[in-house]
Amino acid sequence: MNEDQFKGKWKQVKGKFKQEYANLTDDDLQYVEGKSDELLGRLQEKTGESKEKLKEKIDKW
Repeated sequence: MNEDQFKGKWKQVKGKFKQEYANLTDDDLQYVEGKSDELLGRLQEKTGESKEKLKEKIDKW
């Protein structure tokens, strides 16, 4: 998934992440252009999931 694909998909799924992981805040889910790896790292830290699993969830949703 390239940066543009990630950006488009992220708008659709960030609400689902908040539903599944109640400890995520709006700041945690803030996507900054060109920083998808940083966002995935933050999600990984908060959720305990691997980056690969998080990417799979984003693709699936």
